[in-house]
Amino acid sequence: MSRPLPPFLQGLKPTLHISHRGGALLAPENTLCAFQMAVERYRTQMLELDVHLTRDGEVVVAHDATLERCTDGAGPLAACSLAELQRLDAGFRFTPDGGRTFSFRRQGIRIPTLREVLRAFPGLRINLELKPDAPGSELVLREVLREEGALERVCLGSEHDAVAERLVACMPEACHFYPREALATYVITARNGATPPEDPRYTVLDMPLYFGEVRLVDAAFLRTTAAQGKWVNVWTVDDAGEMRRLVAEGVGGIMTDRPDTLRQILDAPTQAQ
Repeated sequence: MSRPLPPFLQGLKPTLHISHRGGALLAPENTLCAFQMAVERYRTQMLELDVHLTRDGEVVVAHDATLERCTDGAGPLAACSLAELQRLDAGFRFTPDGGRTFSFRRQGIRIPTLREVLRAFPGLRINLELKPDAPGSELVLREVLREEGALERVCLGSEHDAVAERLVACMPEACHFYPREALATYVITARNGATPPEDPRYTVLDMPLYFGEVRLVDAAFLRTTAAQGKWVNVWTVDDAGEMRRLVAEGVGGIMTDRPDTLRQILDAPTQAQ
């Protein structure tokens, strides 16, 4: 039985243009620089991002628990205050050509707070993953979202089932995506031709396109999810051929590190063969 979509999904039609970390192959991931490029140049309809908590309890946008991969800092992010994090260069490691050039270094690119992102793009929908499995972090996140009036334009979740359950418990009115174990159960059941268990806590399936060599998403799978009122976003798809096929199959959204490629495909006169 189909259920009404939460406000986050109301009015949306497939296939959504979703910039994964803002478009991580085009600009330093999870930064205002990347998000602005995705929104202004490629007209993204949704940003996908990740959040952590600083030592002093600020919610910041970053994927990794440590600083080395994306900044000129080192060590755990959670051990730093916001002021310490914002002294780091978040464009330091980005290279579009395998290390030959680093054109975003020393350009003033910083790790943003979630509040900054919400205020920079008022009204834009955001797919948000809470990274740390730390009880209480969901309450801090709730405070930010409520103070910024952003609960209806954010889809929340975590890879960890326990974190996702705490998010649902403290923000039941929000849209939530399936965590790892619940998602695996749903997908395996559907792929085996059975009816997946109904779980009203979660409306969105943010899921990989492939598991090993097995393509998980196809037209039959999407018919199953639609019959249960679920929405499917696939990550992280950078191949133009796969994008075209997913659009033809009617997938809800495509998360990509190449928002330029996805925009070209979605703007083409016809996508279906």
